[in-house]
Amino acid sequence: KMGNADSNAYRNHLSRFLPEEQSDIDGVFDTLSGSSGSSGAKNGKATKKTAYTQEPLPEQMTVRLYNGMRSIDLTGKSSGLSEQIAKEQFVIFMSNVLKGNADEKITIIMRMISKAEGPVKGKQIQEFTEDLITSVVHVLSYRKELKGWNLENTRDSASGVKALASQLLSELKLADGTKPVGPQLMETNFGQSVIEDWVYRVPQISIFLNAVIRQGLHVLHSLPDQTKDILNLVPSCKGIKGRGLASLFDIPSIIYINSHLPAELQHKWQLLFSSRIHGESFSQLCAHIVKKGPCIVILKDLDGYIFGGFASHSWEVKPQFQGDNRCFLFSVFPSLAVYMYTGYNDHYMYLNHGQQTMPNGLGMGGQHGYFGLWIDSDYGKGHSKAKPRCTTYNSPQLSAKEDFTLDVIEVWAVGDLPESAGKKGKKSILDVDPEAQAFLEMAGKSRHSEGLREPIEEDEDDD
Repeated sequence: KMGNADSNAYRNHLSRFLPEEQSDIDGVFDTLSGSSGSSGAKNGKATKKTAYTQEPLPEQMTVRLYNGMRSIDLTGKSSGLSEQIAKEQFVIFMSNVLKGNADEKITIIMRMISKAEGPVKGKQIQEFTEDLITSVVHVLSYRKELKGWNLENTRDSASGVKALASQLLSELKLADGTKPVGPQLMETNFGQSVIEDWVYRVPQISIFLNAVIRQGLHVLHSLPDQTKDILNLVPSCKGIKGRGLASLFDIPSIIYINSHLPAELQHKWQLLFSSRIHGESFSQLCAHIVKKGPCIVILKDLDGYIFGGFASHSWEVKPQFQGDNRCFLFSVFPSLAVYMYTGYNDHYMYLNHGQQTMPNGLGMGGQHGYFGLWIDSDYGKGHSKAKPRCTTYNSPQLSAKEDFTLDVIEVWAVGDLPESAGKKGKKSILDVDPEAQAFLEMAGKSRHSEGLREPIEEDEDDD
């Protein structure tokens, strides 16, 4: 129960917002209730619904937000009879969801999962989580906040939404500490305390809800209180524009994997290498990724499995292991997961080429001949060996078959490129050596031949 809402509770909730935030919230409330006119309680719900959905949010999420606001009990008021949202309900909802702790959010989230009181089934939590992720992708796209990513230059988000929802749901723990899985999870009943614990441990739920409300209702979205979580929800994307290329990543997996990167690297990803652009060649791969700072390698095998790893240091060609314990392996499809280091050994990353005595290829985790992720220098072959788990990262076999055939590979630099990686306006070999250029033109390769000269596009992807 909310207690005496009108007086103390309401004022306490209001006082959480700065004066300019209060006027922002007033404005949004007026806009939303204004569009329902004075048609009264009977049509309140329907008009309220259309008020929200001038398309920033999918209808299912609008209904869930409405149910969350309606669930706020203003004691002593007959709000139960009216379908209109009272201003106090709106303010308390905003205060609890945007400024509250897990305890304050939980009753509202329970009502957003299910209108009925009492425990909720795993299946209902899954549907809520999928709606939430879908709404994040939708509203960021609608508000043009995808920072250079879009639904055309990434994989279809629908499978990513399901994969991320399943990943977040895998953190649901019953009171006795057990984690139900599969069909059992869908049918299990979860009470409020279990969901509260889950929301507390899985920060994405609150971050996504924040993004959906701020961007969807356009409230508090431009004020200094903008949380850093939302700021780096999606990294800016460089290097893919105008190339007619769809990344192996989908937007939900970009959001999830970006959240596991060191904080100082979460603001930008830049495409360094794609086998579809630069050709299927191990030496081309090495040439594009060496000394470029921390990178994400992602690949797809011929069976359609998509997986990869994060390298915390610049790749260097040498016969020793490199990197540190911030490296990790991940899977994107058929399931989404991140596998962090175990402390068992320091075999984080390895890159070698043209050596007689040591294995030649790119590897992460495990050991020679038995990597968690291995791409052979004999381009096209690789393995992911983990019986039962990779020693360095505790990852399972990431590819469909232990020894796989490579279909596509991409490498993304994350964070700012190191100074040495080449500055804007630096002359290419083609400028310095006109003979090289003339030779290329004779060979039928144009001056902007894609893998030979990277387009300079630092500033044009920000739309």
